[in-house]
Amino acid sequence: MTRMTGIHPCSFVALLALATAGGLAPAMAAAAPPPTIAVGEPVPGARVTVNYVNPEEFSEARQYGLQDRFNGRSYLEPLKAHLIKRATKMLPAGDRLEVNITDIKLAGGYEPWHGPQLRYVRFMKDVYPPRIDLDFKLTDSNGKVVREGSRKLRNLGYLQSGAARVGDTDPLRYDKALIDSWLRRGPENL
Repeated sequence: MTRMTGIHPCSFVALLALATAGGLAPAMAAAAPPPTIAVGEPVPGARVTVNYVNPEEFSEARQYGLQDRFNGRSYLEPLKAHLIKRATKMLPAGDRLEVNITDIKLAGGYEPWHGPQLRYVRFMKDVYPPRIDLDFKLTDSNGKVVREGSRKLRNLGYLQSGAARVGDTDPLRYDKALIDSWLRRGPENL
């Protein structure tokens, strides 16, 4: 005799009846994931907005793709989230910051000549510093522009600067440290 596994038709009908009667509908609605915001799409009412201007043309994207094609990691969303989190903490109440990132080159580079075992390893050397180019506009609670401009963020000595914390294994630690060093100057010195 063959035994089949799966849900019995009577059980399926009972679950369907519970779901339509409202027994599972509220639980299923509560478990629904929140809507996601696409890369570069501003969050309504946010004090800090970050937009990527032509991310497919970024130095990193031209060389390796919009995500690290070797390790399958996206870098746009984590950098955006980091910038929003840090900038929100440093802004005075009511102020708003809009950042348009125009170019990114992540710290490190791939060196395929080391052989197949190291093909997917990003080497951190001084010749591969992190770079971020951006435009920004800071407005006060009345909507008056306090400061705006363009910045080319660089840290040529990123390995010796101690910018990243010891033991930090975040693959974007040097890039996030570059953002932190810019924001650390405070809103009056952006």
